[in-house]
Amino acid sequence: MSKLDSKIPEGDLEQKWTKYRSTIALVNPANKRSLEIIVVGSGLAGASAASSLAEMGYKVKVLCFQDSARRAHSIAAQGGINAAKNYQNDGDSTYRLFYDTIKGGDYRAREANVYRLAEVSANIIDQCVAQGVPLAREYGGMLSNRSFGGTQVQRTFYAAGQTGQQLLLGAYSALQRQVGLGNVEMLSRHEMLEVVTIDGKARGIIARDLVSGKLERHFGHAVLLCTGGYGNVFFLSTNAMGSNVTAAWKAHKKGAFFGNPCYTQIHPTCIPVSGDHQSKLTLMSESLRNDGRIWVPKKKEDAEAIRAGKKKANDIAEEDRDYYLERRYPAFGNLVPRDVASRAAKERCDAGFGVNKTGEAVYLDFASNMKYKYGKQEAIKKGITNPTEKQLHELGKEVVKEKYGNLFDMYKQITGEDPYEVPMMIYPAVHYTMGGLWVDYNLMTTVPGLYALGEANFSDHGANRLGASALMQGLADGYFVIPYTIGAYLSNEIRTKAIPTSHPAFEEAENKVREQINKFFAIKGTKSVDHFHKRLGKIMWDKCGMARNESGLKQAITEIQQLQKEFWSDVRVPGSADEFNPELEKAGRVADFLELGELMCQDALHRRESCGGHFREESQETEGEQQGEAKRDDANFMYVAAWEFKGPNSFELHKEELKYDVIKVSQRSYK
Repeated sequence: MSKLDSKIPEGDLEQKWTKYRSTIALVNPANKRSLEIIVVGSGLAGASAASSLAEMGYKVKVLCFQDSARRAHSIAAQGGINAAKNYQNDGDSTYRLFYDTIKGGDYRAREANVYRLAEVSANIIDQCVAQGVPLAREYGGMLSNRSFGGTQVQRTFYAAGQTGQQLLLGAYSALQRQVGLGNVEMLSRHEMLEVVTIDGKARGIIARDLVSGKLERHFGHAVLLCTGGYGNVFFLSTNAMGSNVTAAWKAHKKGAFFGNPCYTQIHPTCIPVSGDHQSKLTLMSESLRNDGRIWVPKKKEDAEAIRAGKKKANDIAEEDRDYYLERRYPAFGNLVPRDVASRAAKERCDAGFGVNKTGEAVYLDFASNMKYKYGKQEAIKKGITNPTEKQLHELGKEVVKEKYGNLFDMYKQITGEDPYEVPMMIYPAVHYTMGGLWVDYNLMTTVPGLYALGEANFSDHGANRLGASALMQGLADGYFVIPYTIGAYLSNEIRTKAIPTSHPAFEEAENKVREQINKFFAIKGTKSVDHFHKRLGKIMWDKCGMARNESGLKQAITEIQQLQKEFWSDVRVPGSADEFNPELEKAGRVADFLELGELMCQDALHRRESCGGHFREESQETEGEQQGEAKRDDANFMYVAAWEFKGPNSFELHKEELKYDVIKVSQRSYK
């Protein structure tokens, strides 16, 4: 009998959520005051959930490993947030957003969850506007929209190139209001290191005060993990350096199944790697693909000359440029989904057409749109007849600066080149993880009382996330889903009094954490934590990155297991446990990444198909128009892979079958 129960409500897809939230069990206001909820993580999902639950009357405790919730990695989401408002009157609808998301995820997501996400998307925009989030507006005052990959409508709301930051400030304000009212206890610079279970239910956590080093016990009737993704398993990624998998991984080892861990997203629009000195990569927003055209030289000798420094991008004539996305995918052009754009860039660079010194970069060029689209529009507005090329450039530059200025400034600061004058150079990099803790329709993991929200769960994006949908999911989960669904569980917990943290389960969990910390210091090895993290990252990128194959994945598993042994015998962690010690923090996180990396390779190895961000070289179309594209195997792999931890280097696979009652499954095509 399957251990997975998705708890998807019966009935028509369009009515599932409406009917479910109208009939779900409730907790009356008086009882809410006696129920305690722990929220781990204070980014968009965590801040929105905590503020909403506190507003409802629950006692909420929030843990943030930064010094402020304003520093959550959610601020890095620059381009926008999707919502089916149809302000452009271009044919958008709840159904179309639902369809685009399912198709974008290569038919590997749950219909019910994705439809709910599309359904509540419009409410998110209203909520954020009410909070004062300064979303961009048209001249007449209407909220503005722009295009993102994988869609043919404009449904992405934005605030210049800092949408995530502005949305986070809105959620943060709501959270701080509840802190000020005394409804939320905020614990900054705290990291969760263990889940406490009593009689099979999540009843609290063990956390470490990152400033003093003290271990703390916290009770909760329910625990919400809102801790983001695990892209830093690759070492180099667009994630903040502190982003990690520890909270989710500790939950996994306590019984929470891990869903689709091999589904990682490679973002096509990142500043290329410049050397071994880097600790992270910088994302250039997908919104740039609205007005930027991606190309490489048509002639290999031109690419070689550019790499040798003998030619520059502007030396290549228009007829000698290969706008390869427009050529290969005419229906979507530069706005194909991220996995498609990333693999196309890799293919051109592997073929010898890359344009930086390493040969791993393509151009993102704004020149033509800057002059002939925006420049001409501005000239007409200002009554300038017969503008010169230089005038068109300057007029268009004003418009582009207004839409993307901070992104252009960031690129110039990092690379030293002015993208208003020369094309940007970009290359794919690890960005988002579609996999995460398996959750049911209520967002509960396989451990009762333990929930996962936002990027920490697997639920909404299938094998590939469309751009501008991460912010949508995080806020949907926090503002509009968990406030309803948590009641189904807590309505049965009102007789459970607060359990004292002197309970043996808390003591056992704390001792387990302390034991691992002491083990780190006892090793007294010769290699730094970063030494092992970089080696793991190279294994993962080379053998479980943009493309995977059977022999490479098998090698990766063997290499990671060997690296684990080296780590636990030769890592050096300086300092002590009872102080501020970033190296100790990193050691715990890298220990978890080593275990997760092995599971990711196991998952990628077992899934003998290509879908979305998971591209098996053995599974691609070999002929016709679709040659080189991902080849799914729906007969054998139309399921969520949910892995159960069974012990060191041992995981058991469980399958949640995916059924599509409304959408017709077909080969994904953007041509």
